[in-house]
Amino acid sequence: MHPKRQKLWQEIGEWQLDFEKRLTKAIGKRKLPSKNLVSIDDLSTDDMKLVFDCTKLFKEFIVKPDKKINLLKGMSQINFFFEGSTRTRVSFELAGKNLSVDTINVSGSGSSMEKKGETLNDTARTLNAMHSDIIILRHGKAGSSQLIADEIKVPVISGGDGWHEHPTQALLDLYTMLEKRGQISGLKVAIV
Repeated sequence: MHPKRQKLWQEIGEWQLDFEKRLTKAIGKRKLPSKNLVSIDDLSTDDMKLVFDCTKLFKEFIVKPDKKINLLKGMSQINFFFEGSTRTRVSFELAGKNLSVDTINVSGSGSSMEKKGETLNDTARTLNAMHSDIIILRHGKAGSSQLIADEIKVPVISGGDGWHEHPTQALLDLYTMLEKRGQISGLKVAIV
């Protein structure tokens, strides 16, 4: 291997080790209350602080020349999108790939629900049988993320369920406000 390339790989390896140590330190003994994220209401202020502390570190990570870290290598992620969504789907897929997760994308139009009339419960059981490590779900029906989360053992993250809720977007919006305004408490927010 060329000496310059070898030096670059060594620097990347050192940076990744340092990043993992800093992430472990930032998390400490804190844990989220549930394996699922289907509602922003399930997160306390302290839970959101944990997410934001990790987000701050990952913002440094994403601008590195080698955006891939083996943090979740060997894990699998199913992005199951019954509704179209470019930004949310691509964000989850890219995040999974950057963390070395094997990502699988399934659209509603290509699913058995659409083609064969399978119910959401049937789909949940099928997904559970696949033994993935996490499922990102976007569906037009309010409460669908909770329904799936109640039926399966795999962690479920809601990428939005119709007009009901989009907890990951809420976290993104809150983090942006915190970053731009320095605080969230007391702000008046208009959604246009």
